[in-house]
This record gives sequence, structure tokens and C-alpha cells, in this order.
Amino acid sequence: MIRGAALAVVLVVAACAGPPAPPAEAPAGEAPPIAGPLARPEDPFRPLRAPAPAPGPLGARPLGRYLAVYHRPGAAAPGFVLDARNPTGQLPPMLVREVRPGGWLEVLLPLRPNGTTGWVRAEEVRLVEPRFRIEVDLSRRALVLERDGRVLRRLRVGIGRPATPTPTGRFYVWVKVPQRNPRGPYGSLALGLSGFSEVLERWPGEGRLAIHGTTDPADRGARVSAGCIRVFNPDLRALRRVPLGTPVLIHR
Repeated sequence: MIRGAALAVVLVVAACAGPPAPPAEAPAGEAPPIAGPLARPEDPFRPLRAPAPAPGPLGARPLGRYLAVYHRPGAAAPGFVLDARNPTGQLPPMLVREVRPGGWLEVLLPLRPNGTTGWVRAEEVRLVEPRFRIEVDLSRRALVLERDGRVLRRLRVGIGRPATPTPTGRFYVWVKVPQRNPRGPYGSLALGLSGFSEVLERWPGEGRLAIHGTTDPADRGARVSAGCIRVFNPDLRALRRVPLGTPVLIHR
């Protein structure tokens, strides 16, 4: 990839990274901090200690660039304000984990640590229903693409090396980055996910997890990556139709 805005996109998928974990709730009378690529909050927001239960079939697309995120439903003030744009300037939907009375939604945030959630007001997002779903079985080194519950493709994929394993959990497609050079390290397309490597942080993009292409057919079924899912370029065509916010389940 090239300079300027393109460089920012490269940083997203280079090695699999993204915005930091959010801070604690702002004191009364103070504006909540903004969590984004330039913010470095002190405390994690709400990490989950175990993989989250299956999210409902809903996504929450922010209506504006800045989204108030609360520690709990009914809180008087937000804990922080999320810069909801991805590096391509789009507002990807976030998976909804729970809906509470009074217009409160718990959403899965694209922040470290993996599984971080927060509460948002329903009037600040638009609910969407994902039609596609991706499941990656690390033990079989296989990716399954579904639409409306029907299997479209089963693909053999490369996964993380033992020293840089692919993290497990529930994620979603956060950014789509078509590659100008399909012979490059990310093949013809990279799907940046909402999660991160659990062992790499000092990489460009802070280790954001991705599903991306490869020109080497020998990568299929092998432990070859720094944590990302590698898909042989000809197989990657099936994933081009996948929209932002598509749920991604990675398990052993």
C-alpha cells in the first residue's frame, strides 16, 4: 500500500491491530475521553474473562462518528466517547450482546482486550440484521461461510504459528481493505476484525486480527501466520461479498 490515507489502512491489517482499551468513567462535570488510535486510556473498560455467549442476530451501526459508551445501562454519564470510524472512514456495525428495557444495548467493541463490551443508547445507532456469518475451526484449519444459515463455501485456511496463535472468540468484520497488489503479503483482500492478537502488541496497527489473502497455496492447512487467517487468493473471492459487521466465530 502507499502513502497518506493508504498508509493508515496498511497499519490496520499489518500483522493483525487497532484502538486501545477504553478508560474508566469520567468524573461528573467533565467531558468523557475519546477512545481512538491516539488515545491511551489508563484502565480497561469491561473485559470478559471468558468467550462471550453467542450474540443475537443484530448489529448496531453508529449514526455518527462519535458514540457515547456507558459502563452500565442507566448510567448518568458515558464512560468515554468512541471514535466509531474505521480507517476507511466507514461506521461498521458492532455486534449486539444484550438488549435492556429503556433503550439500552450492550455491544462488542473493537477494542483491547478481546471481548470488551459497553452499553450504548438505542437512539444513537441503527439496528441491522447480519445475513452472513463466518466460522473458523482452528483444529481443522477450515473456514465456513454462511448466508441466511446456509453454507456457501468451506475453505482450507492457514492459521497462526504456535508462538503467535490465532485468538479464539467472537468478533466481527471491522474494515474491508482491497489490496492493490494481489501478490503482496495480504493477497487480494484483507478483512480486519474487531479483535487482536493476544501476544503481539508492538506491531503496526497493534496486532489487529484479520482474514486476508495469500498467493501461496501451501499456506492452506498450515500454521504459518502471526495470528491472522490466511485464505488462498482464488478462494478469497467468496469473501468479497461479506459486509462490515459480519459475525466471525473462531474456535478450536
